[in-house]
Amino acid sequence: MAADDESTSGPAAPAQAPATGPALPAFWTVRTPPRWLPRSLLYAMLAVAGLIAAFWILGKLQGLLTVLLVSLFLAFAIEPAVNWLAARGVRRGAGTGAVFGVLLLVIVAFVWTLGALLISQVTMLVGNAPDYVQDLVDWFNSTFHQDLSGDDLTKYASEWSSTIEGYLVGLAGNVWGIGTVAIGAIFQLLGVLLFTFYFAADGPRFRTWVCSLLPPKQQKHVLRAWDIAVEKTGGYIYSRALLALCSAVAHYVALRVLDVPSAFALALWVGVVSQFIPTVGTYLAGALPVLVALVHDPITALWILLFIVGYQQFENYVLQPRITATTLDMHPAVAFGAVIAGAALLGPTGALLAIPVTATLQGFAGAYVRRYEVTEDADTPPPTKKKRKSKQPEPAEQSEE
Repeated sequence: MAADDESTSGPAAPAQAPATGPALPAFWTVRTPPRWLPRSLLYAMLAVAGLIAAFWILGKLQGLLTVLLVSLFLAFAIEPAVNWLAARGVRRGAGTGAVFGVLLLVIVAFVWTLGALLISQVTMLVGNAPDYVQDLVDWFNSTFHQDLSGDDLTKYASEWSSTIEGYLVGLAGNVWGIGTVAIGAIFQLLGVLLFTFYFAADGPRFRTWVCSLLPPKQQKHVLRAWDIAVEKTGGYIYSRALLALCSAVAHYVALRVLDVPSAFALALWVGVVSQFIPTVGTYLAGALPVLVALVHDPITALWILLFIVGYQQFENYVLQPRITATTLDMHPAVAFGAVIAGAALLGPTGALLAIPVTATLQGFAGAYVRRYEVTEDADTPPPTKKKRKSKQPEPAEQSEE
């Protein structure tokens, strides 16, 4: 009983909590997410889905966008001529049609002339093929001390012809694919012509419609950029056309003096290809006259090659700077890099559009980027300051006692 009395009469012992292990750190405690997190995740998912859908749509519409881009720059190229006709009372639609007609006549004349040249040269080559083969055999035997005959070449030619025939048969089996590609190219060309006509004929209204979608402060910049694009693109086309005319006339005179056949067609080829095909146009243009002259006389071909090289130097250092000073001035390295970048992005179309686009960007940057004159002090490096040696006081000479 005593034990019971002591247990009941004494103070009650505090209840011990059940052992639950060590306490968790504060950063391990579970917190409820903020209310903005689910909405932010939803917006992020929608943004990613929108980007994927946009890239998919752009991939599907790549052909149409390329056609629109080419048409826009072609419209920029012919718009100065259309504006010149419109300023003299000609309606924009009729002026655009007249410019299109002139360009179409030039292209048809160019293709017709080169087609006649190709047919005549191929006919001459086929007619003189036996003589060429015999001359080649004689040169090979005399140079390499061999005893090759024309019969051996005939045997080799028959073997090569069977191989070529196999390639042609395989190519003919894919006529449907080739026809589909040709029809697609024709439709793209018609689309380019149609959009170019509308962009040039309705240029002011199209420009007004674009500017109506922007605030008044941005309309001024868009109009200025538009004018720069028209000026630079048109300047590029007209400067190239003037250089092509000078090149064609100079090469025609040289080819006539050297008595090369089809002088007019060859001169037209050199003038157009050397000016309107970037980077490699000069080499393609000069190769054809040299080959045609080589068929007739190797000495004449050498003179043609020397004239082409000499005229190219005259054009690069004398003629081109004077013409492009008022139309388009671009460093050759910048033009070469632009052509490579355009070809990497859009292929041949990008290579053709690279220089006008780069000229537009260059003109826009020149209008908005502020430049400063370089002072004379900036040209010369600052003089190096020589450290002066601190002169230590010389110790006083001790007097001898």
